[in-house]
Amino acid sequence: MFDSISNRLGEVFTRLRAKGRLTDADVDASLREVRLALLEADVNVAVAKTLLERVRARAVGTEVMGSLTPGQQVIKIVHEELLATLGDEAPLARPSAPPLIILIAGLQGSGKTTTAAKLAKHLKSKGRRPLLVAADLQRPAAIDQLETLGRRIDVPVFADRRTRPARLAKAALKYARQEGLNVVIIDTAGRLQIDEELMKELAAVEKAAEPHEVLLVVDAMTGQEAVNVAKGFGARTKLTGLVLTKLDGDARGGAAISAREVTGKPIKFVGLGEGLDDLDVFYPERMASRILGMGDVLTLIEKAEQVYDQGQAEAAVEKLRTAKFDLSDFLEQFQQIRKMGPLQQLVSMLPGAGQMLRNVEVDERDLNRVEAIIRSMTPAERRDPRTINGSRKRRIATGSGTRPQDVNAVLKQFSEAQKMMKAIAGGRSPIPGLTAPGMGRRRKR
Repeated sequence: MFDSISNRLGEVFTRLRAKGRLTDADVDASLREVRLALLEADVNVAVAKTLLERVRARAVGTEVMGSLTPGQQVIKIVHEELLATLGDEAPLARPSAPPLIILIAGLQGSGKTTTAAKLAKHLKSKGRRPLLVAADLQRPAAIDQLETLGRRIDVPVFADRRTRPARLAKAALKYARQEGLNVVIIDTAGRLQIDEELMKELAAVEKAAEPHEVLLVVDAMTGQEAVNVAKGFGARTKLTGLVLTKLDGDARGGAAISAREVTGKPIKFVGLGEGLDDLDVFYPERMASRILGMGDVLTLIEKAEQVYDQGQAEAAVEKLRTAKFDLSDFLEQFQQIRKMGPLQQLVSMLPGAGQMLRNVEVDERDLNRVEAIIRSMTPAERRDPRTINGSRKRRIATGSGTRPQDVNAVLKQFSEAQKMMKAIAGGRSPIPGLTAPGMGRRRKR
């Protein structure tokens, strides 16, 4: 979503870094380009203007002109002011007594029901015991959808097709307290903020449930309209936060930058895909870094920690040290990385990757081919790829629906990966001139 604005800002910052001294004219020219980048990304005009006024007030003063690295100082100021625009991190409320009650609202088609299930799965992974409440009685398939999602994540769903949403919410709360469930997530019907009847229904559910959190699910693909929707709902409900969905899409990202300042409500979660794991807590600092092309290494590390088992990691390092890392291990590591999410998304979290890989597209079908090729090998071939001669390559290619050239490419990739991993495990850097950190040993915290 942020590729376009990141690339534009990256070009501006590259020119700034190249200058030994900055004049007022240099700052003004750069900020004009930053303004264009923000407006092209569909950032609210007033938000862009306010942000740049704050940046300019600091950038033309002694804070930059007296700096030994004025270009870097301007970038630092833009980062800090963008962070101020995105707001502070806003965790979920902590009620004095359980359950935590969360009301999910939004337009029809914004992804409310899926978001409710994602949130339940996220909270369950944190040790909570959630209950999903199917209070969307307007859409015939909504209850079925939520029940299906509940079964997939092993979370109970409270439903009653014969009652009204407000009564259903009260009954669900009573059930949650009886069963010792400490989070109740109420999925409401989709509605337009101008639909008076449905807004009254939402108000009735809110009054009955007395939620600690009222989260509005907003489709980031709708651009500035997302901000208008948030303002409309905020005027009719006690909105406590936003969930921006479809941040993995090709929208321009302006809603994410504008939402906090225009609505006064914090972004609490972001949806980054269609999978039930694709919901992340919104960290303003990480988002600001990604927008400015600085990467998001912390999120990348967290994704790795969720996927990688410490025992498996240590076993892999031991195999590397004893030169026993084979194609079966390579396949296992490959599959673990794919569990972290789409490779293009992971690459975008690396600092500077947006500039380096601007026109590079990662085709998931290529990754499927690699997996198919390794699976078409015998256990003996995986243990010792040197035994794979021409006839074996043809057999593997036939079995995987690929060509012998593709098999050669995978074997070459494995050989390079093996060399690199051995170097890292041995404390050497695979890149000349760099010192590899101590790998394989867990740091004491």
